[in-house]
Amino acid sequence: MKHVSGFLLATLLALAAPLAGAAPVPAPGAAASSAPADADAALAQAVARRVHKVPGLDDVVVTARDGTVRLDGTVAQEQQRALAAQIAAQQKGVAAVENRLRTSARLVDRLDAASEQVVDKLVRVVAMLPLLGVALVVVLLASWLGGLAARRIRLQRLHQRNPYLDALAQRFVRWIVTLGGVLVALDLMGWTAAFGAVLGSAGVVGLVVGFAFKDIAENYVAGILLGLRRPFAPGDHVLIDRLHEGKVTALTSRATVLMTLDGNRLTLPNALVFKSVVLNYTQNPRRRFDFLVPIDPDASIGQAREAAQAAVCEVNGVLRDPAPAVLVQEFQPDRIALQITGWVDQHHNDLGRVRSEAMRAVKAGLDRAGVRRSRSLPPAPPAPPPAHEAGAQADTSVNREIDAEVRAERERQPGNLL
Repeated sequence: MKHVSGFLLATLLALAAPLAGAAPVPAPGAAASSAPADADAALAQAVARRVHKVPGLDDVVVTARDGTVRLDGTVAQEQQRALAAQIAAQQKGVAAVENRLRTSARLVDRLDAASEQVVDKLVRVVAMLPLLGVALVVVLLASWLGGLAARRIRLQRLHQRNPYLDALAQRFVRWIVTLGGVLVALDLMGWTAAFGAVLGSAGVVGLVVGFAFKDIAENYVAGILLGLRRPFAPGDHVLIDRLHEGKVTALTSRATVLMTLDGNRLTLPNALVFKSVVLNYTQNPRRRFDFLVPIDPDASIGQAREAAQAAVCEVNGVLRDPAPAVLVQEFQPDRIALQITGWVDQHHNDLGRVRSEAMRAVKAGLDRAGVRRSRSLPPAPPAPPPAHEAGAQADTSVNREIDAEVRAERERQPGNLL
C-alpha cells in the first residue's frame, strides 16, 4: 500500500508542475553536451563568413569540432587553398585547421584562374604607371647627371701623363651616380627587397658564370690594368710578344686593337698583351738603325770605314749626336762585314726611309773610294757620283701613310679607353 500511494503522489506532482510554471528538471549530462556543439557551430559560421568574403572561396564548406576547423571543397588555384587555411587559422578560438580542399583539374577552371591573374596584374601595372614614369625619369636624370659630372671631372695632373686613368675615373663616376638613381627608383616602386633577393641569387649565379667565363673576366681586369700602367699611347708603334707589330688604335675592356703596317686590323686579347713582352718603338723618339756591308778581305778596312762613315753622315735625317759608327762585325776568309749604325729622330724622319737612303749612300761612297766588295769583282776605279745621285737627297720624312687608317679605326672603335 505504501508503494502504491507513493507512486500516485509522484504522478500527481508531475502533472501539477506545468500548471504551476515550474521548469522541467533536465537529464544528467544534457547541458554539458549541448554547449560545445553550439560553440563549434558558432566557430564554423565565423570562419565561413571570413573565408567566403574572398573571391574564389565561395564554395568552401567549413565545419568545426572541438576547436578543429575542417575545410572541404574545390578551389581553382593552390594559392587559394593555402589562403583559405591561413584565414581559418587566424580566427580566434581555432585550435587546428584540417585543410581538405582540392585543386580543380578542370581546364575551364584553370583558364579562368589564369585569366584572373593576368587581369589582376594588368590592373596593377596600369595603376603603377604614373609611379613607374616617375622612377624612369629619376633613372634618366641620374644618368644625365652622371654623364655631366663625368665630363666635368678631369684629373689635370694625371690626364697629361695617363689619359686611360682619366677615362676610367669618368666612367666610375657616371656608374656611381646612375646606380644611385636606380636605387632611388627601386625604393619608389617598393622593389628594394625584390632587388636584394635578385642580387643574392645573382651572387651565386655570378660565381658559376665567373668560372665559365674566366677568360672574359681576365681580359677585362687586364684591360683596366693596362689602362692604369699605360705601356703604350694612341698611335704608338709596338711589337707585342715578338710577333704582333703595328700601331695602337684602341684599348677596349676586352681587347687591344692594332693597325698593322700593311693596313690590317689586329685584335689581341688584353690578357695576352698584359702578360707578353711589349716593345714600344715610339716611346723614345730616337731610334738606331744598322745594316751590314760585306767587303773584300784584301780591301783596306780603314779606307772602307772612312768612306762609309762619310757617306752616312751626309744622309738627311741621320743625327750627328749620337754620331754614326762603322764597326767590323765579321772577319771571314772570303769577306769582311762592316756594321754601319746611325740614329734617327722619329718625330722628324722615318727610320725605314733613312736606313734605305743610308744603304744607297754607303754603296756609292765605297764605289767612289774604289773599295772592292767582292773578290770576284775587279776593284772599281774612283769616279764622280752619277748625276742622279749627286742631286737632291731622297725623301726621308716621317711616313704618314698609315696614320689616316689609325685615326679612322680609333673613331670606329666603340668603348675605346684611349
